[in-house]
Amino acid sequence: MTTRLIADEDLTAALARMLAATLRPGRTVLLDGPVGAGKTHFARAFIRARQGDAAEDVPSPTFTLVQTYDDPLGFEIWHADLYRLTDPSELAELGLEEALTDAICLIEWPDRLERLPDGAITVAIAAHANPDLRQITLIAPDAARIAARATFVAGAGWAEARVLPLAGDASARRYFRLVGPQGSAVLMDDPSGACAPFVAMTDWLRGHGFGAPAILAQDQRAGLLLVEDLGDDLVARVLERDAAMAPRVYDRIADFLVDLHRHAVPAFVAPLDGPVLAEQVGLFADWYPQAAGATGGEEIAPLIARLHAELAADMPPVLSLRDFHAENLIWRGDAALGLIDYQDAVACHPAYDLVSALQDARRDVDPQIEAACIARYLAATGLDGDRFRAAYALLGAQRNLRIMGIFTRLCLRDGKTRYLDFMPRVWGYIQRNLGHPALAPLAQAVAALPAPDAATVERIRARCAR
Repeated sequence: MTTRLIADEDLTAALARMLAATLRPGRTVLLDGPVGAGKTHFARAFIRARQGDAAEDVPSPTFTLVQTYDDPLGFEIWHADLYRLTDPSELAELGLEEALTDAICLIEWPDRLERLPDGAITVAIAAHANPDLRQITLIAPDAARIAARATFVAGAGWAEARVLPLAGDASARRYFRLVGPQGSAVLMDDPSGACAPFVAMTDWLRGHGFGAPAILAQDQRAGLLLVEDLGDDLVARVLERDAAMAPRVYDRIADFLVDLHRHAVPAFVAPLDGPVLAEQVGLFADWYPQAAGATGGEEIAPLIARLHAELAADMPPVLSLRDFHAENLIWRGDAALGLIDYQDAVACHPAYDLVSALQDARRDVDPQIEAACIARYLAATGLDGDRFRAAYALLGAQRNLRIMGIFTRLCLRDGKTRYLDFMPRVWGYIQRNLGHPALAPLAQAVAALPAPDAATVERIRARCAR
């Protein structure tokens, strides 16, 4: 993919830092352009961004031909200037050919190479009519998004910031932490077009006193947002460090939902009702049975719709943040829970987010804590306990069946296998929910399908898209 942009020194450095955030050993960047174009300026910003607090001076390697630098992740960065290379055979003496396989290599004057490395990224820097600007051509996978992120960050006044990748989710969204003179912020890159719902939901949450991050800059058309950095204390990490915190943390989660559900549902969120729940659970029948070596599952969606009408449709909907679990909540001590990843918020039954938090695909939640949180929520809201628990079981079964379908699709279609490891836990939730007497017809339909035991999971993994 090729993209072009006009850049001053700040944007050139911002582009280098954005590229530095994602490269791994074995990747090569070819820096092409005449003397004085700014190739070393680009390389210097790249290397110092990789090194962070341990950043070294980065002189031009014009006379040494090669300079090497330690990367904090344990490998090397090679910066080569081949302008003075008299014969390609000298590359063997430099050791550059070996470095191409296990280091990140930045190569100025790549035309001196006998053969360009496979898969190399090209940054071609050319003069511009304005001597303070350069025309940059970037040839790389995802070049347009890299350039868009750099342009957005520079325009927001964060051109000097170091860029660090943050763990993403199962969607196409990407997240980066910016660390600069102003402090830190989070860059959200969402090419799917979900920025508008995120902004609307952020404004609503903050307007009602909840812990959503402030939006610092935005370009919704480009799918880019810069938001307040709420820190690294995801609830999941807090509980990994101190499992004894679980009762306190989950009590806080239940209390948050009680507070959230006291407010009228904003008009801009879509309903998640019986027909939509049935449509969504179709992902399970579409992907899991065949991948597991079975047939069937088509009757599950109609059963979900029927059972929702019987068990849950009479309950007025509340606001649900939907992807509401320990990796999307940030613990801030006595301050309000920090919230992220809520752009898919919907209006649905009040049990939905409790299920999302208490039947977490990524981690075990003690069943006693689950029961205590449900009881705490019911005590605060005064809802009918028997009817609520039946709806809770139904929504838990629906949600986890859909997750099984999503995890299968992520493997077979997208080549993402790590989610398969969560399948046995998710299946355990399904079985627990199907134990509710009101779900007997659904339990019978699911019982005809194979469980994700070790053999089944490996069968699916073997079919992973590569």
